[in-house]
Amino acid sequence: MSGMSPKFVRESASDYSELALPNDANSLGNLLGGRIMHLVDLAGAIAAMRHAGYAVVTASVDQMQFIHPVRIGQLVRLQASVNRVFRTSMEVGVKVVMEDLVSGTTQHVSSAYLTFVAIDAQGHRVEVRPVIPETVEEKRRYEAAGARREYRLAQRRNDGAVMLPRP
Repeated sequence: MSGMSPKFVRESASDYSELALPNDANSLGNLLGGRIMHLVDLAGAIAAMRHAGYAVVTASVDQMQFIHPVRIGQLVRLQASVNRVFRTSMEVGVKVVMEDLVSGTTQHVSSAYLTFVAIDAQGHRVEVRPVIPETVEEKRRYEAAGARREYRLAQRRNDGAVMLPRP
């Protein structure tokens, strides 16, 4: 990574908003979970590309849970930032919030951690500049990203199988 100047987390953070429309809703009037997942991937990719200065591909998405529904006509706000850079990959955290534009209320909808890999025009992995966490929260996320990466790598080594102790 020699010669690559690091970036602060705030320099590549991404805010993305979209209105929930009927085309993307189920029969109950709630935004489809798959649509939210798509938006999470987009918001995360924007932050990753801003940070890396290269195209990125999604390598993994950690578990996602939907805490609160988004209804037709409500705003979906996504906040994404790079938590940590490894060599060619980086973890990006994305928080999804619903905003009711009439009442002004907001609700946490979901959060996810995604791993993106930076690639050049030929599709080869490229090294990513380091990220510098400044705030206490950014430093906490930076440290936690290392532990999550170790867990993901252990899962990959075990082909995703859960290793149970023998009786």
